[in-house]
This record gives sequence, C-alpha cells and structure tokens, in this order.
Amino acid sequence: MASAAAAGGYHVLTFSTFPSQIKGGPAWGQARISSEEILTPGDYLDVLVCQNRYAYDANLPDLREGGLVIYNSEEFELPDNSRALGLPADRMAREAGNPLASTIILIGAVAKMAGVSVEALEAFITKRWSRGRPGDEKIVSGNITALQMGVEEAAKTGLQLEDLDPAPTHDRPRIMIRGYEAAAIGAIAGGVEAFIGYPISPATTMLTYMEANLVGKDRFVGQASSEIESITALIGSGYAGKVTMTSTSGPGLSLMGEGLGLAWMAEIPLVVANVQRGGPATGLPTKTEQSDLIVAMNPGHGDMSVPVIAPGSLEEAFWGAIAAINWSERYQGPVLLLSEAAIAERAQDVPMPDLSQVRVERRQVSQGEQGNRRYAGDGVTPFPVPGGAGAYVANGSEHDEQGDTTHLPDIHVTMTNRRFKKLEVLNDGTFEAERTEAETIVLPWGGSKGSARAAWNELTAEGVDIGWCYTMFINPLPADLLTALQGKRVLVPELNYLGQFAAHLRSKGVNAEAITQYTGLPFKVADLKAEIRQRLA
Repeated sequence: MASAAAAGGYHVLTFSTFPSQIKGGPAWGQARISSEEILTPGDYLDVLVCQNRYAYDANLPDLREGGLVIYNSEEFELPDNSRALGLPADRMAREAGNPLASTIILIGAVAKMAGVSVEALEAFITKRWSRGRPGDEKIVSGNITALQMGVEEAAKTGLQLEDLDPAPTHDRPRIMIRGYEAAAIGAIAGGVEAFIGYPISPATTMLTYMEANLVGKDRFVGQASSEIESITALIGSGYAGKVTMTSTSGPGLSLMGEGLGLAWMAEIPLVVANVQRGGPATGLPTKTEQSDLIVAMNPGHGDMSVPVIAPGSLEEAFWGAIAAINWSERYQGPVLLLSEAAIAERAQDVPMPDLSQVRVERRQVSQGEQGNRRYAGDGVTPFPVPGGAGAYVANGSEHDEQGDTTHLPDIHVTMTNRRFKKLEVLNDGTFEAERTEAETIVLPWGGSKGSARAAWNELTAEGVDIGWCYTMFINPLPADLLTALQGKRVLVPELNYLGQFAAHLRSKGVNAEAITQYTGLPFKVADLKAEIRQRLA
C-alpha cells in the first residue's frame, strides 16, 4: 500500500514489529500515508486490519474514534459491525485463483475505504510479480482479482474514512527506500571497498544488500563465521589500505570490543554500523531501542573514545554513512554508525540524494616522509600501506613511534595523548538549532528525532516557549552546539532506561534531563508532549 501511494506522489512511512521466536507470535505491519511530510509512524490507527482475534484485542485501544476495522471473519466474528467489515478472506482468495492472496483482499477493502488509488495498487501488483518466470501472469491475475473482490465488498458497506487530500507536487524526484538500503547506498557512494559481516538481527539486511550490490573490480563482500572474525578481517583489510565496513547489533558489537580496541591502538580505519535492538544479552532481538550509546563510544577496555554518528532519518542514514567513512579515513581509526531497528527497517519516501554533493575523503598515505616512524607526533600522520613506503608494526600493545612494544610510562602518556588528539580533526559535525533563546530546549538523538520534532512542532504551534536542537554527530559533539546549550535546561527523549545521551551531555557541562522509554517501540507524540508539558510545569 505504501509503495502504491508513494508512486502516486503521497508521503509514506512504514513500521513493523514481529517476534523472534521460531514458532512465531504476534506480528504487525503499518503503513502511514499523507499529503504532508511524515515524521513518525503515528499515535493511532485510522484502519485496523485483523487476521485473528488476538490482533483485534491487542490493537483495538490504538484505533481512533471513528476508525474502521477490517477482519478475517473465518477466524472470528464481531457482534457490532457498524464500523467494521468482516471478510472470509481465505475462502475469497481461493475463489480468486490465488490461495495466498487473502491479505490482498483485505488491502483492497482498505483502499476503497481510505480513498487509496486502486489503479496504483494494480500497477504495483503487476510490476511486483512480473519477473519473467512461468506462472507470473496467473499470479498477477489472481492478485488483481483478489484486490477487486476486497474493493467490491467494501463498497457494499458504504463505510468510508474522511477524504484523503490530493497528493502534493514535488520539486525534486523522490524514492521509496528502507533505512538499511539508504545506509548501504551511502556507504557505496562513499567508496567502501570491503564489507565483511556476520548475520544478526536486525542488521542482516544490510549485509545481504551489500552482497547483491557492492560489486565490481576491487570490491569484496564476505560473510564471516562470527563477529570476532568479521572485525579482525576488517582490521586486516584496513591495514592493507582498503576502505572497510561491517554491520552488526548489540551482542555482535560486544564481541567486537577487543578488535575495536586494536583498531584504536593501531590506528586503522574501519566503520561498524550498529543497528540497535533491545538488550542486554539476547534481549529484544526484533524490537527497537537506543541503549548502545555508552558501549558505542567506549567499545573496548581502557581509555578510548570512538567517534559516533547516529542518523535520525532515512536521508541522514545515507549521508551519515558517507560521513562515517570520511571520519574514519581522516582520523585513521574506527567509527560507529549507530542506527536502530525502527530506522533500519522503516520504508519511506525521501528526496533523491544529490550525488553532486557527495564528498569522499581518503587517508593520507605515507610516501616515506617519516621513514619508519608511523606513530610520530601528536596528531594524524601519513598511513603506510604494506608494499609502499614506511615499514612499521601495527601494534595493539602500547608502542613507540615505530610500533615496537614498550611499557615505559612516558611513552604511554605520549601515545594516549596522540590518540585522543586525533579526534580534534573531526570538527565538521553540523547541527540544527531553532528558538535557542528559550530557557528549555528539546534535544533528541537518533531515531527519536521524528517523534520529538512532531511533538515540538505541536507544542510551539500551541504557544509553548521551547527551543530545538539536534545533531547526528554524537561523538565528538559539534563545539558550537555545546556552546548553544550552556545555561539551558535540555530535555533529551531517548529509548533506554539509563538516559545515556543525557548523561553524556552532563559530562560535557550541559544541564540535561532524560525523557526515557524502553518498551521496544518508538515514542508516541502525545506521550512526549504530555511529558514535556509536565517537565515545564
């Protein structure tokens, strides 16, 4: 439905949640369609489509007053059908000639009731299943028949939502894309050469996307046997001069900790895309959370501070991947691209990225100007590529300027200062700021940006005096942003128990308070508004 609406010019956003048990459990998908820009999946439902009684009982509280219910009447019956339509979807699908089309029948009913173009849905069905395979024509015909059956049954009831406003016009081409696709395409645009990963929910989709699309001369995608093998393979690739990347989730990031410490100590560029899920341990493997920030900045033991970029939208997923590669190459070390399940799995219409704006950086390669003293000086130095000038030891132990192991206190101090000094070259992070003269400022991070922005828009429209700040450049934070936050009360919506970003801001001298939620689901705008009003009161 979202794809068909996007093809017709509408703004769309999808959200889904499903269980991790092998035997299954409650799963649901959602499509939001609007003539206006969409920031969140929405707080309530206009139409609730139920395949069974559990789905009805569990989700009815989210149906707005005046909303409609469409359900599979072969599974259960509702006594009050004044705002509901029951369809024997399985039997109707068999009659349509495609027993797998029961959901298409329900979508046809939704389209009729919600004013979504049936022609656009038919065009999507034709394109989706015209694959050049035997039997495609029968599948397309059966699905279109099933769609029309749903439309006809809905028309008999006269049930209708408010008219959908006409689709807007756009001054730039738009594409419908998923978050993991946007990040992967950004990485490819940024020049990634090797992608080596291990499957883990919800990051596997990025690995499989790269397997299909990171192709061509001097490009390599490999599936490792573990996250430890993945990170060490990346270190080897980066040491050899390649632009390298992987994707993982919280448990995998934990296993990569020692390897990331090695990359930090040996000063080897690489990027890890961490798609956050609920934790700790196995936690909530298929739900969304923002609880990996602390470990992302400090993934290994000892003194280290890994740069972190956390996109808050699908557009930012594209540009954030490019920025992560550029940062890694510039300062010569590991960078975390910190996403989350709700961003990675979301599908949304976004403006086509302007590739003329892409700026690709590469590490400064040694031409022998420092001889074998790879680690000399107190900042970034030219990178010796094996086979080229500048022999050295890429050492995970504390080392001198050539990389030889040493435990001398003064050298450890010198090298620790060097590694942290290099972070100063990452000074180009940007940020948003509006109404910063207000005493209180809302500052979300990552995927909570959309819900927080929607809440802020409504509050300011209602006359509430409150400011807005946001950045995807979490570590290091833009210096001007920290200056703007001084002396302000800063409210930080984030999906974790500890209030991790708020705590990080306090360590930087900011008066930050966390607004936390840890349900495995995104914030609802109404809940955020109520909490912000309560804090202001």
